[in-house]
Amino acid sequence: MAEVEETQLPGVGIRYDFVTKEGDRVGVLAHRTGRRELLVYDSVDPDACRDVVRLDADDTQTLAELLGTSHVSERLADLQQHIEGLTIDWLPVGGNAACAGRTLRESALRTETGVSIVAVVRGDETIPAPGGDFTLEEGDTAVAVGTPEGIKELFRLLQQG
Repeated sequence: MAEVEETQLPGVGIRYDFVTKEGDRVGVLAHRTGRRELLVYDSVDPDACRDVVRLDADDTQTLAELLGTSHVSERLADLQQHIEGLTIDWLPVGGNAACAGRTLRESALRTETGVSIVAVVRGDETIPAPGGDFTLEEGDTAVAVGTPEGIKELFRLLQQG
C-alpha cells in the first residue's frame, strides 16, 4: 500500500497525497465544507495540478463505494473538518449566478449566508478585501470565510443565484 502524506490546510481542510505504483501523484483535498477535490498532479511539475475534479457529497459517496473504501475513514475526515467551525474556501462565480454583474452590496451575499468574501481572484489579479461597491463577474473566484453551512449556501448562490 502506498504511503499517504497528510497536509493540514488551516481553515480549508486536509489534503491527502500519494504516489501510485506507476509513479503518478494523486491527491484528495477534503474541504471543511464536506466538498472534495480529486487532484491529479502534473508529471513534469509535481506542485502543479494537471486536473482537478470537484466532487459534492453524493459524488464522493459514489466514488468511495466504487473504490470499495471504508465509511469509517470518511466519517473521521468529516469530524476533523468541523472541529474549528470556521471554513475558508475558493468559490467560482458561474455564468448563471444572479450576483454576476452586481456589486457585493446589491447581491447581499453576506446578509443571506453570513459568509464574508475576503478576496476575489480575477484572472492573474487578486483583489483583497473587496468593498461593497466591488462588482462580481462570471469567472471570478471568491475567497470566502464562514461556517461550513454558510459556505455551501454561498457556493449555491455563486453558481445559480
